[in-house]
Amino acid sequence: QVQLVESGGGLVQAGGSLRLSCAASGTFMPYDMAWFRQSPGEEREFVAATRWNSPDTYYLDSVKGRFSVSRDNAKNMVYLQMNSLRPEDTAVYSCAAGRPDYCSGYGCYSNRRVYDYWGQGTQVTVSS
Repeated sequence: QVQLVESGGGLVQAGGSLRLSCAASGTFMPYDMAWFRQSPGEEREFVAATRWNSPDTYYLDSVKGRFSVSRDNAKNMVYLQMNSLRPEDTAVYSCAAGRPDYCSGYGCYSNRRVYDYWGQGTQVTVSS
């Protein structure tokens, strides 16, 4: 069992930065971790993922070069550094934990169905 709590959301102007944190309690390893986001009326969208035992990371195309996902296994923390924020990044951001042993690559880690545990989310609002 893993419990996830996000923090760090808020209101920021376009071009600004935010750093989201996800604190995990329970058994943190060996879970792969991801960030998803959801805007009103939209489906939940993959943003970024990090593997527990590999330096591999995966990103939504529209956030590549602006967002960076990282984790600190010793502290049971996952982070999402978001730079050059745009109004279209406005959403509730949630972290997720899973162990997709049966698939690999971007198609696997971007699929919300491979994640078993979810946080409640933190609101990010980017004003123009």
